[in-house]
Amino acid sequence: MNRRHATLMSLVAPLAAPLAASLVAPLVSACAQAPALPRPAVGRLERLESFPSKHIGSRHVDVWLPPGWTPDKRCAVLYMHDGQMLFDATTTWNKQAWQVDQVAARGIAEGRLRDVIVVGPHNHPTLRHAEFFPQGFLPHLAPESLRQRFIGEALKGQPRADAYLRFLVEELKPAIDARFATERGRDSTFVMGSSMGGLISVYALCEYPQVFGGAAALSTHWIGGYERNDEIPSAAIAYLRNRLPPPAEVKLYMDRGTTQLDAQYDQAQPRIDALMAEKGFRPPRFVTRVFEGTGHNEVDWSKRLHIPLEFLLGR
Repeated sequence: MNRRHATLMSLVAPLAAPLAASLVAPLVSACAQAPALPRPAVGRLERLESFPSKHIGSRHVDVWLPPGWTPDKRCAVLYMHDGQMLFDATTTWNKQAWQVDQVAARGIAEGRLRDVIVVGPHNHPTLRHAEFFPQGFLPHLAPESLRQRFIGEALKGQPRADAYLRFLVEELKPAIDARFATERGRDSTFVMGSSMGGLISVYALCEYPQVFGGAAALSTHWIGGYERNDEIPSAAIAYLRNRLPPPAEVKLYMDRGTTQLDAQYDQAQPRIDALMAEKGFRPPRFVTRVFEGTGHNEVDWSKRLHIPLEFLLGR
């Protein structure tokens, strides 16, 4: 094993790496403790307790309904990963939250956003990486020794992203559409996440473009571990080159910061941006941005959340 591969091997066990809390916090599971029911500042929240699935482990799903919502008021739907981190910082493990309720309600009240229901499935306590790392990247991850170690250590022995997406598409979305008045078409159905949640959001758009009309990926974790590397971003590019939907048919937003773990994306994200340009993705249906001085945490994501929300749901 050469020195370069030895270094990469050392970074593919992301849940075991001893990092400062400011870096490790956003990547470890946010439901290590029993999640309390969030209290949104505005709007109304309903919890689907221990939502069952044939594909993945059961989990809570938090559903935010905007101010003025009524049972017959049809809304667009935004699926956001890491649902326990979205609404109420008093209930999260790191006392930070996206404040989705406040940002979305303000945009709706000001006429900048369509009416939207936000659906937040909770992440799994120990399998977040396995559920969120795009399974389609793996055949392109080389050498074989790296791929097998990545699956064994980072993915806990089994990739689960395809199963997670089947849960979203085949089980959760039909349940949401049946329970609430929703605009069910792809032009009203979107997906969003940060870090590993950014990866699975892009993957969802590629695997199910007939279901999701757009995706937003904040601080997307293209490197797959905790250090810059070429192999995992190269695997992502190889997958995306063949599986990206036609650029005229979807909306796709990406961004990154420049501090904390986001500082490690300075090589990978430009490679992704170059591929997107090559494949014909350009404004206004594709946006990629860099936010100087921002890091890898819910506070910074909350501060710019209005931008991807307006990109996907703007009137």
